[in-house]
Amino acid sequence: MKALQKREDQGEHELYYFDESGFSQSSSVPYAWSPIGKPWEVTAYSYSRRLNVLGFLSRTGKLVYHTTTESVTTETVIEAFDQFVAQKDPDAFAVVVLDNASMHRSKAFRHKIVEWMSHRVYLIYLSAYSPELNLIEILWRQMKYTWLPLTAYRSFDRLCDEVHRLLGGYRANNAINFE
Repeated sequence: MKALQKREDQGEHELYYFDESGFSQSSSVPYAWSPIGKPWEVTAYSYSRRLNVLGFLSRTGKLVYHTTTESVTTETVIEAFDQFVAQKDPDAFAVVVLDNASMHRSKAFRHKIVEWMSHRVYLIYLSAYSPELNLIEILWRQMKYTWLPLTAYRSFDRLCDEVHRLLGGYRANNAINFE
């Protein structure tokens, strides 16, 4: 991974980290600070709709994302990759690091890889069970446990609005420094 990052630093390619994450009102909020005598209360939901986010994150702060309230399937992932390819500078060479989820290895997904390579997008799969190497995992953790206010969980619409606000304002309002 360090070699890929070094080559990115030298301008040989852009390096993105891809993954999916879900946001719902039934997300666990492990603890929160509140003034003495004024505890935060959030309704606990045993079931909640889910906003799924598929994202491509670079160490330089570029974030390309795709959201859906539908289940994430191979087709959803392909749609996100097609969207990424369409917005990317056609002259830039992009390397995308991703995990080995079954939808990233499906027959339909594999058939698209050659097409994406023709658009200068190359995929590199992480070793099994190594989420710590996928830097976008840090973004999901920051969003869920630091940046999302507790009030976001009051309704599903509010949660979606807050997640979209964070994604849309990434880099300008909140960002992760990978240096």
